[in-house]
Amino acid sequence: MIHMERIIACMAALFFAGCASLPLPSDEPPPARAPAPAPSPAARLPADEVPLGPALVRGNARWQPVRWSELPGVADDALNEAWNAWLRNCERPQPVTGALCPEVRRLVLASPEEQRDWLMQRLQPYRVESPQGASEGLLTGYFEPVIDATRLPTTANAVPLYRPPENLAQARGWYTRREIDTLPEARDALRGREIAFVADPLDALSLQVQGSGRLRITEPDGRVRLVRLAFAGSNGEPYRSVGNWLLQQGALRDASWPGIKAWAAQNPGRVQEMLWSNPRYVFFREEALADPDASAGPRGAQGVALTPGRSIAVDSNAIPYGTPVWLASPGPLMTLQRLVFAQDTGSAITGAVRADYFVGSGPDAGEIAGRLKQPLRLWVLWPRW
Repeated sequence: MIHMERIIACMAALFFAGCASLPLPSDEPPPARAPAPAPSPAARLPADEVPLGPALVRGNARWQPVRWSELPGVADDALNEAWNAWLRNCERPQPVTGALCPEVRRLVLASPEEQRDWLMQRLQPYRVESPQGASEGLLTGYFEPVIDATRLPTTANAVPLYRPPENLAQARGWYTRREIDTLPEARDALRGREIAFVADPLDALSLQVQGSGRLRITEPDGRVRLVRLAFAGSNGEPYRSVGNWLLQQGALRDASWPGIKAWAAQNPGRVQEMLWSNPRYVFFREEALADPDASAGPRGAQGVALTPGRSIAVDSNAIPYGTPVWLASPGPLMTLQRLVFAQDTGSAITGAVRADYFVGSGPDAGEIAGRLKQPLRLWVLWPRW
């Protein structure tokens, strides 16, 4: 009876596929199946079949159109974490990209997948290159220092931070850093312009290099206030890296900010010489902090508050302010593959594939920013019209 049932079953199977394909009964458990490999990022992306247009020339950069699948990590970024930066972007909408703001606001509560689908439908990625075709550049980091200060000079706090002098706008070239420290006429021009005083001249330099910072100011009546110092002007001199100066002197091999501070502690007699190697001097304005615990950074050159991990400073001749940008940097300090926004600039940020990554506020952010120096690739995400 069992043999007849097998013959009938085999004949039925032959009708469809052949008897050889029918497995024989077995008491052995079926072998475990290996898990299916995870789809690659490109496989998880929606179809990207829009025809590519020509390359675009923007100032000192060339934008080369590419497929979305070229962007490293584009299927994995937590885009909802970037949306707050985009909303801030829309506080000062820029030409072209500002037209997307109504749609950006509608998508604020959408899932990352829905936000990614919208990006691919509305934006075309362009690989940023130099005019010579180089697509790899340099990523560095910056942060917002938090420094103790006093409103009046003390024995410990004697390094002033200044508001701009009254004649700064009229002067074609103001005094250098060395002249500000040594010439009586320069000191006279700044008398009464002091905002606060700090203890360490390197902390003052850090504020000037970063362009802004937070001060915990002890007022004359003993109250402590947290305020922000924002960039309000400079003496017009070029920026010169004190780290590069130390390298040229053969004074150290680690030109990170922690390395510079360690050298200064060991060589107090040469600190002034190091500071004077950078002729640029920055002036500030004081701003109240409505919410001192807020993570929002200072206002960048676009005029919106910077978002830690999602705002970059760029050369605005290569990438306009307000532009969404895909950033990829493979390390060695950290691997970054994410959506960011061009919201700031800096005197040392020049060239097509060059960016300064806003890390955040405080000493931990400063430690990362001081060591961040690694390869970079950029893609601007430009509206499809």
